Amino acid sequence: MRSVIELFTYLRKNIGYEVHLLHDIHERLTPNQALQFVKQMEQFKPYFIEDPLPPHQTEWLAQIRSQCATPIAIGELFNNPMEWRAIVEKRQLDYMRVHISQIGGITPALKLISLCDNYGVRMAWHGPQDMTPIGHSVNLHLNIAFANSAIQEWDAPNDNIRQAFPGTIEAERGYLYPSDKPGIGVDLDVDFARRFELDWGVQEWTQSRTPSGVIHTP
Repeated sequence: MRSVIELFTYLRKNIGYEVHLLHDIHERLTPNQALQFVKQMEQFKPYFIEDPLPPHQTEWLAQIRSQCATPIAIGELFNNPMEWRAIVEKRQLDYMRVHISQIGGITPALKLISLCDNYGVRMAWHGPQDMTPIGHSVNLHLNIAFANSAIQEWDAPNDNIRQAFPGTIEAERGYLYPSDKPGIGVDLDVDFARRFELDWGVQEWTQSRTPSGVIHTP
């Protein structure tokens, strides 16, 4: 908590407020710590603070909301409407961060977009490095189609990704541009993809531990 405050102090002093800054807590604070931290971050005017709480502790969003105006993003661990309905209706978040395939695909995503739009919540789909260009393209198509889209998480492809997924979307000066091909616009070159072995090993980022050694939910 202290090091992030020091980091944001340094960044705002040196680059000002023209650049959007975001920070992801990854649910790695206790609810009370999250409340303290999000209040402290308000002074830096972040674009949003992501995942201050895990899905089973979202009732604490009411306390955070009542004590500061720091924009909150949450949702990449959500799976079904019971996890987001109440916090959307109570306007306890600013940005919805769900992973589209995790909530069931495009049809549930369309319903979620409409729900969020009614309550002033904007969409910021989950788009991590381990998601394929097909998923990133789906995110982009939905962002273009609806007015309550905010920002898109995206990872720049390398040459192997471009060849494995023809039609991979690209960025230009901070903006993403979709393929003009039919449908999602991204295909899969199965023969080329077969050249690469899957990594079945345990991912290091899933092994975070507390000071006592207890493993923490990623």
